[in-house]
Amino acid sequence: MAEDDPSETGRAPDSLGSRDDPATRLPEELEAAVYDILFQAPGTEQEEAVDRLCSRHAEHEEELRRLVALVRGGSRTLGGDAELDEARPGSMVGPYKIVQKIGEGGFGAVFLAEQREPIERQVALKLLLPGMDSRQILLRFEAERRALARLDHPNIARVLDAGKTERGHPYFVMEYVPGVPITRYCDEHRLPLRARLELFLQVCSAVQHSHQKGILHRDLKPSNLLVTLVEGEPRTKVIDFGVAKALTAPLTEATLQTEVGRLLGTPEYMSPEQAEMSPLDVDTRTDIYSLGVLLYELLTGCLPFSSEDLRSKGFGEVRRLLREVDPPTPSRRLGRDPEAATRAAARSGTSAPALLEHLRGDLDWIVQKATDKDRTRRYESVGGMAEDLQRFLDGQPVLARPPSASYRLRKLWRRRRGEFVGAAVALVSLVGGLVASLLLWLDADHNWRLAQQKEGEARQHAEDARRNLETAERNAAEASRNAAEASRNATRAEEAAAEARSNLADYERLADLVLLDRAVAAADQELWPELPARLPAIDAWLGARAS
Repeated sequence: MAEDDPSETGRAPDSLGSRDDPATRLPEELEAAVYDILFQAPGTEQEEAVDRLCSRHAEHEEELRRLVALVRGGSRTLGGDAELDEARPGSMVGPYKIVQKIGEGGFGAVFLAEQREPIERQVALKLLLPGMDSRQILLRFEAERRALARLDHPNIARVLDAGKTERGHPYFVMEYVPGVPITRYCDEHRLPLRARLELFLQVCSAVQHSHQKGILHRDLKPSNLLVTLVEGEPRTKVIDFGVAKALTAPLTEATLQTEVGRLLGTPEYMSPEQAEMSPLDVDTRTDIYSLGVLLYELLTGCLPFSSEDLRSKGFGEVRRLLREVDPPTPSRRLGRDPEAATRAAARSGTSAPALLEHLRGDLDWIVQKATDKDRTRRYESVGGMAEDLQRFLDGQPVLARPPSASYRLRKLWRRRRGEFVGAAVALVSLVGGLVASLLLWLDADHNWRLAQQKEGEARQHAEDARRNLETAERNAAEASRNAAEASRNATRAEEAAAEARSNLADYERLADLVLLDRAVAAADQELWPELPARLPAIDAWLGARAS
């Protein structure tokens, strides 16, 4: 180990900048804010963010803008361009010969280097970028070195050495991993689902080890998970603990106060609580969320939230998406996009229907559980997630289950309580209006029905009157007919009476004649003898008398 290692002094190295350096006159939180803007915010938002920062701290505007210009120019320190000579190909950094630059982060560059003694090997040497020697950056650089030094796992790149350059800039040396990101390796080799999951389980084993050692990675993404061949077999290596966080003992003697209010990590793989930028809510389940996103990408070839969507929006909208919007499950994502399903199946050496069949159910549930926005519903540990994946590979029932309808409803309520309250108020108002309208309608309906009833009764009375009138008319007509008939009967009676009187008169005459005949017969019997010879004389006498 080289001398003057920060870990041996018990404190972070002092800033190496000039006393005229604007950063030396800025409060630490403002200096940290400048680094956040320049290394975390999208390029299209940086100028606006710098302007807002300067407007809020007008008394430091000149120093802030000078620091922005110096950091962008990479010449904050006295060394300027000369500082780059320390890491030019062929130059020596301690016992290590620089070969080429192989990567660059927010504050450090990684170089491929060759170690000549005591053994010959290729190593990865991480050195601060020119200008990145503020107290906060030095503390984070030292924190990463200490985090890696704690870890000893076959799937984690090991720290081999640490020291300072001739100009006093810190560096540390890691195991060189000549690999490619895990997603790229899986796609280029068209690894089937089982092989992808087995590589992912290596990542889970490494992250579980770091958690057991009290270290959170906080930036798990494909570029920090490299696959290399070891004895002909693929092996995943976890690298870049640059934003690691200790769960127990601090990683440096000094406290990293600048973590509060700072965005550490990569938005596409960041948990909702990590996006809140409060270190109090970040624990091992943050890494579990990132692993769930990585598993989603390995299975589908897509991210839950695309980079274009996240990086085209402001940070407030990114936080809202991570907190409130549930992405589709892997099977549903591919089911909605046949082209994406075909591409993902081709990369896995299978057919789209077969891939969808594998994703539905267990794998969907495992991904959902790992990426649940409520961290209390995620796996309690990375080991628990790995065990569930192993159960899937072994054909056993997994512990993950889809969230219940009641949980979804509670989750929606917590996420959109304000909207629900507003909707409830609107609903109450609407219901109140509907009730009032209903009461008015019922009253109007009652009055209408009453009017209809009275109208019906009036119609009935009118109908009854009409029928009574018709009956009366029929009775009157019948009476008229009866009167006419009576009149005719009276006439006939009178005629009968007249005839009767006539007949009576005739009868009376006949009666008289009968009586006369009887009288004559009696007289004849009494007066006249019974001598038929006298009859003609008698007739003649009667005739004469009658005349």
